[in-house]
Amino acid sequence: MNLKTYRFSRFFKYLISNYLVMKKNIYIISTLLLVCAFLRISAQNKVVENQKNGSVIYKTIVNGKENSEDGKIALLSINNEVKIKSLRKEIVKTKLDIPSETMYIDYQSNKTYQVADFKNSKRMTVETSFNTLPKLELTNEKAIIAGFECKKAQTVIRSNKIEIWYTEKAGFAGTPMISLIIPNALIVKVVRNGNFETVIDKIEYIKKANTSSLFPDSWGVQVDAVTYKAKITENYVTTINVFDREQISFGNEIKNPTGENSNLTYKFSNGTVILKKITLPDPDADYSIFAELVQYSNGDAYDRTGSVFIIPTDRPVSFLKALQNGLSELPVYKDKQGKSYQGVVATDDFSPLVELMRFFTPFGIRHYNNQVTVLGLKWEDSTYYKQDITPVLSKLKCDAWVGVFIGNYDRGGHIVSLKLKYYPNEQTEKDKAPGKTWISPLFNTVNIMEMSGQEYGTMFNQDSLRVNFNIPKGLKNIQLQYISTGHGGWDGGDEFNPKTNQIIIDEKPIYSYIPWRSDCATFRKYNPASGNFWNGISSSDLSRSGWCPGTLTNPVFIPLNTLEPGNHKLKVAIPLGQREGGSFSAWCVSGVLIGEFE
Repeated sequence: MNLKTYRFSRFFKYLISNYLVMKKNIYIISTLLLVCAFLRISAQNKVVENQKNGSVIYKTIVNGKENSEDGKIALLSINNEVKIKSLRKEIVKTKLDIPSETMYIDYQSNKTYQVADFKNSKRMTVETSFNTLPKLELTNEKAIIAGFECKKAQTVIRSNKIEIWYTEKAGFAGTPMISLIIPNALIVKVVRNGNFETVIDKIEYIKKANTSSLFPDSWGVQVDAVTYKAKITENYVTTINVFDREQISFGNEIKNPTGENSNLTYKFSNGTVILKKITLPDPDADYSIFAELVQYSNGDAYDRTGSVFIIPTDRPVSFLKALQNGLSELPVYKDKQGKSYQGVVATDDFSPLVELMRFFTPFGIRHYNNQVTVLGLKWEDSTYYKQDITPVLSKLKCDAWVGVFIGNYDRGGHIVSLKLKYYPNEQTEKDKAPGKTWISPLFNTVNIMEMSGQEYGTMFNQDSLRVNFNIPKGLKNIQLQYISTGHGGWDGGDEFNPKTNQIIIDEKPIYSYIPWRSDCATFRKYNPASGNFWNGISSSDLSRSGWCPGTLTNPVFIPLNTLEPGNHKLKVAIPLGQREGGSFSAWCVSGVLIGEFE
């Protein structure tokens, strides 16, 4: 055997011997891998195989005190299936289809289910996988909570710091919040921002559990989380669709329905006022009430004064009759110069309009969007106004006349839609009914019948607006809701010049301020038809007396708690600017007294 053959023989024997060793090692490694996989699966299924069944009640603690308003949360865990239900009382005083909500967790399929069962037997469900839930950061902190050895995890959700205390010693898994899941662990306490806690109040083990599934037979219609939330929320809200894309214009033919019918639109004052009789919800329920108005130009290019109002019908003389029959129906107020103003202050027989919302149209939104181009600006399609009107509407009940006015002289005019939305303030039954409110409209110089000849509010020229009123006994939290905007659209007009508004009661100054908006340039994208000056400023950019084109005017609330019951006199004083040729200034002011009976 030569050297070459010898070396090959030794190399072959080496391969054979090492192959046997390698084969043995591969077998060992494979066996170890199988054992590890089995152990890992066993660990994952440990809760399932050694499952204890139990129920948990969670309570809420805010700033160290138990909060009974939010109710408690009940959790039931049977065979790795979890059912979570709020123990909050049922909502009362509503005919709406408020659903019953239940949450489920399936720890075997790693999914959560949020289920809403409506009164009409329909069911809606959101299915969520664990891997889409907020990621939790485990920490080294430990504590004894509710008798369990607990570990801590944490996360941040929309800038809220969330601390999660959990135990692996309970024998079953669960959580009071399906957005926070730790497999094989029971969440004992959740702390939000250090002061809002959801913590175990009571835990019980179930020795003989029902073997049937906790899950419903059907999940119903499955939707995404956004749709689910929207459907739930809208069922809490009572919405009154007052006007839907109604035209407010000037000079077109008007054919009103005969009589005073509900839910039909009437037009008055050459088409610049629309009116409808509607039925309001129960005034004894506790609501927050909002007005929502959408408006766009149907031809008118200018910024116009707008008002949403209620016509009081509690006294012999009503503004409704003036709309129907003419200004002669209204009582006349005279200033010191002897000038007459129709229907602007309260009398023994007349209540002026209750203003819900003062708004201003922008310059030609939508109608002129394609006719004007400004570099870097994309015009908005419409203006959307939403305002809390609870103080002045909460007392009104049954049938009410609601109107919208936009002063304009255009046959196309404007298109408006109006909704009143009632949001319940309480989700649980209350032993005590909400307090009774009291309102008394005092004055309103918004000349909604401008196109029928109603005078502008110019009575402030070397004078003041004066009105008498009475405060009944037993009132508290008395205040005056006051809305004020200045008008006179030239350089010297009150629209562009700050003027002090002063409220005087029984010859004593009570309150004074200057209505002024310096942020009008913020709303440039709502004003396509606004003129641009040589220096780059637009007309809609200019600061104004309490308003901007395309905005609401917020009321101010003036406290009057020192007023004694009985008769009083109120004055509104504004230094009105002087006329210049055919140009003049005017002020639209409205005031409503608000109070609560003790």
